[in-house]
Amino acid sequence: MKRKVTKAIFPVAGLGTRFLPATKSVPKEIMTLVDRPLIQYAIDEARAAGIKEFIFVTSRGKGALEDYFDHAPQLEEELRRKGKNQLLETLESTNMESGAIAYIRQHKALGLGHAVWCARRLIADEPFAVILPDDVIAADKPCLQQMVEAYAETGGNMVAAMEVAPEKTSSYGMLDVSEDMGAMVRVQGMVEKPPAGQAPSNLAVIGRYILSPSVLTNLQKIKSGAGGEIQLTDAIAREIENENGVYGYRFAGQRFDCGSKSGFLQATVAFGLAREELHDDLSAYLHDIVTMGKAAE
Repeated sequence: MKRKVTKAIFPVAGLGTRFLPATKSVPKEIMTLVDRPLIQYAIDEARAAGIKEFIFVTSRGKGALEDYFDHAPQLEEELRRKGKNQLLETLESTNMESGAIAYIRQHKALGLGHAVWCARRLIADEPFAVILPDDVIAADKPCLQQMVEAYAETGGNMVAAMEVAPEKTSSYGMLDVSEDMGAMVRVQGMVEKPPAGQAPSNLAVIGRYILSPSVLTNLQKIKSGAGGEIQLTDAIAREIENENGVYGYRFAGQRFDCGSKSGFLQATVAFGLAREELHDDLSAYLHDIVTMGKAAE
């Protein structure tokens, strides 16, 4: 019987240098996309997928991230006193139950694989999810929920996959596919950031994973790989020969790379237009910019 996925790791130890000077004092994960921080989108997606335990791999300077999920009694009481019930509901939806979140420190920036390995004692022998908050995915059914439902059929290990242009393969871990089953593909190899023109397929790994605990054992044995870091891709690739195998899942939805300024701005526009109360004003403004060449001076 396949065990349910109830634990998720959120690697949030990065310094966010692409967003300096903002990230000098504000963790990148709580930079706001419209009116919700990036990490809230990740948490909401995990909750929809049935995740009950949230493990954050952090570093020095992330105190504001921890505070975000704490209760704010004074603010809540002020909203209650003024009868701002809708805002109160919104605020309370960000609170996490005592004990639901655990924080683990990654003391050295040794890569995504190392960050996941840091949480090994809290995972023990259970399957687990990994969510990268930089990858924000707009979807009718949240991406991780789609994957959890597919995982119930396959077991093993699963990575979210997205088709990318050949010239962009050097920015991703790429899948070598042995069998294409539509939404699902069976993986026979994984290559981390291959040069343009040398990728085994056009399917890139995106920041959502469902992994077996044996991946943590693999991480224990792995030495640094591409870029001098311990690559999660290498640890997953070692599972390909095991009976459980590795699958890629073509999720339904639109992914935004909010680890880059351009991707963050694109996401802001897309999520803003999706909000009924913002759509008309924002749409008119964008139309003016495009047709009249207006921009901030």
